[in-house]
Amino acid sequence: MKSERQLQEILKSLCGSPGAEDGSDPREFHKQRGRDKSLRKTYQLCKQVDEVLGYVLSGECDDDVLRDFYVSSVVPAPDASRLLVTLCPYFTDTVFQPVQVLERLGHVAGKLRSEVAAAINRRRTPELMFQVLASPAETPSQQEDQQ
Repeated sequence: MKSERQLQEILKSLCGSPGAEDGSDPREFHKQRGRDKSLRKTYQLCKQVDEVLGYVLSGECDDDVLRDFYVSSVVPAPDASRLLVTLCPYFTDTVFQPVQVLERLGHVAGKLRSEVAAAINRRRTPELMFQVLASPAETPSQQEDQQ
């Protein structure tokens, strides 16, 4: 049986100009494409959750404070089992306390999660974490500086 080094030398002699993928296992090359599919599915889930939460917050919540906010983004944190939902106010002149908004979100978190579970086709419903921004242009690092 030939050693790994001898096999690599034989492979290099068979190609005109060796590249980075020469001598690698083709199964490994095609495994990487499977990761792209999982990322696509994760972002598809984020989009579905965004739509459902936007609908529920706009009217089904029975909370006047939460109706003043829209879902700015939903991103995996760190994967599809936990999602970070960013909320922004519709009107920039609205005065609110982020702590109060997060407290109200805590009261309706069960309803929000059950609505998400009904809308998506997954065995496990992702855990939802919320963050409230003062304005749409504000980044999360700017919000941490203010607190």
